[in-house]
Amino acid sequence: MGKRATRLSLKNIAISILNNSGKKIYSDFGEMLFTHFGVSGPVILSASRHILDYDYKNVKLVIDLKPALTEEKLNERILRDFEKYSRKQYKNSLDELLPQKMIPVIVKLSSIEPDRFVNQIKKEERRALVRLLKNLTFNITGSRPVKDAIVTAGGVSTDEINPSTMESKLIKGLYFAGEVIDVDGYTGGFNLTIAFSTGFLAGISC
Repeated sequence: MGKRATRLSLKNIAISILNNSGKKIYSDFGEMLFTHFGVSGPVILSASRHILDYDYKNVKLVIDLKPALTEEKLNERILRDFEKYSRKQYKNSLDELLPQKMIPVIVKLSSIEPDRFVNQIKKEERRALVRLLKNLTFNITGSRPVKDAIVTAGGVSTDEINPSTMESKLIKGLYFAGEVIDVDGYTGGFNLTIAFSTGFLAGISC
């Protein structure tokens, strides 16, 4: 994506995680951002939980920049904009459609010459632009180190813990709380709630 997209925040987008055969592993709607290391944000953090069992080389991230519009409706929208700005250069015609930082990225990926006038863009090129906006695809190559994690998965099995006291069923007098337990949730306060509630219960039980 390059430096131009760094710290670019996208709202009201949809994402899908696909495996090598194109099967959808996970999908979500919300906010994300591009950073100096790749992508992040609420929908990305939630999606990361679902690719733990996959080789990073075998999954793709697909972003729908305009999930509220079907391809046909988006094509009609772009056609109206192109008619409105028919004498503008392509690189200057997407201001009402995309965030400023996203425009040069999409222009480059669309393979339409940036300086070409909008009234010279062919129907098939416009259709290809629509598909790009609905299916902006990235190969996933890895994740951030565990020290940067918001929450970690894995830990002591809940089958080995008394849920009424948080005491180990295997070792008397041993209590568990928070991330040491094999429980994790999406972003939004769920993991803090797990930590506080299990910690409180363990504290009053021991």
